[in-house]
Amino acid sequence: MHDHASLTDKTIPTNMRLLLLLEELVRVGTPITPTAVNEVLGLPKPTIHRLFHTLEEEGFLQRDIDGRSYAPGVRLRRFAGAVLSTSRIRMVRQTVLKALAEDIGETCNIAMPERHAMVYLDRVETKWPLRIQLPIGTEVSFHSTASGKMYLSTLKPRLFSKYLSIVALDAQTEFTLTDPNALQAEIEVIRAQGYATDNEEFMKGMVAVAVPLLDSQNRLMSTLSVHAPTQRVKLSDLKAHLPRLQSAAAELSELVLQ
Repeated sequence: MHDHASLTDKTIPTNMRLLLLLEELVRVGTPITPTAVNEVLGLPKPTIHRLFHTLEEEGFLQRDIDGRSYAPGVRLRRFAGAVLSTSRIRMVRQTVLKALAEDIGETCNIAMPERHAMVYLDRVETKWPLRIQLPIGTEVSFHSTASGKMYLSTLKPRLFSKYLSIVALDAQTEFTLTDPNALQAEIEVIRAQGYATDNEEFMKGMVAVAVPLLDSQNRLMSTLSVHAPTQRVKLSDLKAHLPRLQSAAAELSELVLQ
């Protein structure tokens, strides 16, 4: 691992510039300007702007709402998902998920935040005949799901306020939080307690609990959740499994960071 402070003290090889630029952008974890990135990289001003322009054109970066900052684009987000799905990681991840699903007796999922939705990255189905089908690749809304609300709770207040100001809080069921004030209050509770729930807010007859998978800087990488039909369990039943969920999340986070 390189020392960020030392980058400006040496010449960066041409073939490393794009990689170091992307590394710095994801290290910061919020939309960032070329000028801010270049405070670390120390490249000529025309060079850093040309690199950002190229990455934007190719879909690896996209402009934030302010028009000056950049965030990961769809190709970079898919790249990250593919890295997390390499054969060794996925094999061990499936082992952890299967053990968790067997202990709890319900379907367990890993989901990653995309720009506009949570996307299921992996799952292990319950063995019960009655189960809810949400296959890998399914996109689900932030405001109506346990995994999505878990993600929203990790946003900085400015970004969460921006989200509330531009998103339509559509009602998925009669229990979906469609009032911004109600959602904000729920997110504050989630932030304090460290887990999120879905009490039939995404799908009538389904409850869920989600916990975060954190990176080395304690930022959310993805979420681990369990969901089940209300015909079989109550939300309180799922919440009783929180210690097991949290230990599995710590194990999965460690797997990625090895």
